Amino acid sequence: MRTFDLSPLFRSTVGFDHLNHLLESAPRLDESALSYPPYNIEKLSDDHYRITMAVAGFKESDLDITSKGQGLTISGKVRKEEPKAEYLHRGIAGRSFERRFELADHIRVDKASLSNGLLHVDLVREIPEAMKPRTIKIETQPDARLIESHAA
Repeated sequence: MRTFDLSPLFRSTVGFDHLNHLLESAPRLDESALSYPPYNIEKLSDDHYRITMAVAGFKESDLDITSKGQGLTISGKVRKEEPKAEYLHRGIAGRSFERRFELADHIRVDKASLSNGLLHVDLVREIPEAMKPRTIKIETQPDARLIESHAA
């Protein structure tokens, strides 16, 4: 019997567990693409999330964040520059990347910031008023016998 490790599927989702959709996209996953750049997904509160991605060496102009439908794409393009030094060891990766995330219904990108080599993308869940739970007031009908006795 074979066992399947589904944990890689859940690393690129925020705010939902639609297993059907994830299983459909499983054959398209590339293991080498899942390792660079490293990132964290934080749940700040019930309706606030943050994706933090390590993008050392990238400037704001090198990064592109695109939200379309329920997809979020973060990409980085490295400009080719002539090396000014002869490296003995070059351990800081400076390659281009594209990272895709599937967002749940009603999740939108709120803002993004870059500081100290970390790109922070804040996400907010905004549930429409029509879908929020509401309390229904229970009305009581007046007792017909009481009305007759007061009228007499």
